[in-house]
This record gives sequence, C-alpha cells and structure tokens, in this order.
Amino acid sequence: MSLRSFILTVFALLCMAVLPAHSASRIKDIVDFEGIRDNQLIGYGLVVGLNGTGDSLNSAPFTKQSLQSMLERMGVNISGTNLNTKNVAAVIVTATLPPFAVQGSRIDATISALGDAGSLQGGTLMVTPLMGADGETYAIAQGPIAIGGFTAEGDAATVTQGVPTSGRIANGAVVERELSFQLASMTTLRLSLRNPDLTTARRIAQTINDLIGQPVAEPLNPTGIRLTLPKHFNGNMVDLITDIEQLNVEPDLPAKIVIDETTGIIVMGQEVRVSTVAIAQGNLTVTVSETPQISQPNAFANGQTAAAPRSNVDVNTDTEKKLALLQGSVPLRDLVSGLNALGVGPRDMISILQAIKAAGALQAEIEVM
Repeated sequence: MSLRSFILTVFALLCMAVLPAHSASRIKDIVDFEGIRDNQLIGYGLVVGLNGTGDSLNSAPFTKQSLQSMLERMGVNISGTNLNTKNVAAVIVTATLPPFAVQGSRIDATISALGDAGSLQGGTLMVTPLMGADGETYAIAQGPIAIGGFTAEGDAATVTQGVPTSGRIANGAVVERELSFQLASMTTLRLSLRNPDLTTARRIAQTINDLIGQPVAEPLNPTGIRLTLPKHFNGNMVDLITDIEQLNVEPDLPAKIVIDETTGIIVMGQEVRVSTVAIAQGNLTVTVSETPQISQPNAFANGQTAAAPRSNVDVNTDTEKKLALLQGSVPLRDLVSGLNALGVGPRDMISILQAIKAAGALQAEIEVM
C-alpha cells in the first residue's frame, strides 16, 4: 500500500468516527466540478413513414417547404406539384451531450412533433444535424422512433394513452464534434456548491486541506471553492479530484420554510426556531341546507303545485379551541407537535406560519412557491 493510499484510508476512518453518518455527505454529491457539465443540443428534422398520422401540409407550411427542399437535394424536381401526403411530420430533435464525449460515441435523442401530426408511431427520423448554443453541429441523429403512447380511433370514439406525438431514439445520435477541455492538465479548478452556503464552503476547504496537508483549497464565496494542484502531488488534477470527492462533509442548512400554496405542501428545515408565542386557531362552521316544501292544491281545485323554499342556516363555533403555547426557541419536532395539537390542516398551518413570521417570532425564511 502506498503512503497516499494509507493516509486516505486513515482519514476516511477518522471521518466515519467523528461525523454522524446520517448528516454527512460526500463532496461529489454536494458540489459541481468546473468543466464537467452537460451541453444541450437541438435540431429540426423530418419524420417519414407515418401511417396517415403526419402533418397536414396545408396547415403546416414549414413541413411542406422542408419536404420540397429535401426532395430537391436528392434530385427530385416537384416544382408546381400539389403535395397532399399525410405520412410526413416536422419535428424538433433534442439531445444532451455528456461531458468528455468522444467522436463516434452515441447518445439518446428525443423527438417532438412540431405541427399537427396525430402520432409519430412507426416513423423514422431522417438525418438531422444537432447544434449547440454556438451554432456548431455536434451530433447527427437518425433512426426509427419508439413512442410511449398510442392512439386508437373508431367511428364514434378515440382512445389515447400517453403522448404519441413524442418519442425517443436510444443511441440514435452520433457525436461528430468533441468539446476541447483538458481536465488533467489544469493546475487550478473551481468547485461550485449546489446549495450555496458559507459554512459548508469553509468546511469543504478545511476537509480537503486536512487530507492533503497543504492549503490547496480556498473558499471564495458561498458558491465557489478554488482548488490548486500541489507542486509535489504525485498525480494530476484527475487524481486530486478522485482523492477528495469521496470525503464526507456535513452541510450546514439554512433555517427555511418552503410553502406551496397550490398543493398545501409545507417543508421545514431542521434549523427552524420559534420564539415564545401563543397561537389560537378558530374553527367556524357554517352549514346551509335547503328543505323546500311542496304545496298541493285540493282535489278538483283550479290550482297548481308550488314549491316553497325553506333554508336552514346553522353556525357552529368550536369553543374548545384554546390558545396553544409554544415555548421559546423550540426545535422543529416541538414546533410540528405544537401545530398538530391545534388540529389544523396544511392550509391553516400555512396561515399560522405566516402570522408567526409577521409577529417576528419565527427565526426562519419563508419561501412561497
């Protein structure tokens, strides 16, 4: 065993003994490394071979123009011809170029109908260049489309399951252009926290420096950490990243409450605290019921049946609801227990949390989605 491997093993055992297993995370799970990223690709193409479920050429002029251009490039002259096919559809093709993808490797492609095509089932995508944000072509897509839905149509009913106007081609795009990024030859690299926090950035830098034994990591801001390759390090930047990405660090979480008023979902961080406050939640129930009475005329009388409206309104106030006292600086568990003791639902709890915040008794940030 080499000296560096022995140091890594001892340091990993110390981290496991000191840090709680339930709260520590690996560095690779909480940061992004500079340059190691995906790139989005997009292209415009044609799908052929559809069984009458393609675009209406009169309603989708771009499909007609694309079809004419494709046939003319293949030496077919259709000038002045009235095209009326329903077996062609214009589509948008998207793909994700993974980091360090080499020329000749294959990636998945997603196809989505652009016109009024009813389904892409059975279709084949023609050769489609996929471009990046810089306008350069990085991949070429082509092949039969696999869709996850279908449409069955009869004389009086139509059944549609899933989305038949969108599909995928597994390994349907070939990478033609590589992104030049030499990670191994870099001497400095930035680490970006996925959840920016000053304390977490400092903890990561300290953990890395303790492992290497030199100040090679420096926190720059809540998001970034600069990593410098040591002069006498036995390896390159890839070796250094491999050594540090498995280290465990305990992220520091801000006191935050996230509220989704549409669905009534409430998520609270463990650092949420509430000062001493008394809460009362009223429960007013108003019930309105209609019991119309029917009035019938006497036998052989010259009259009509009439309905007389009768409305009953009942107002009920739950007098058993009393003030609930939350002691000062209570943790999250006691806060949830105190709110549940009031017997309130999620939507009433949202109003209560906002009222506590307005009273200045909630030491947390409320984010409404």
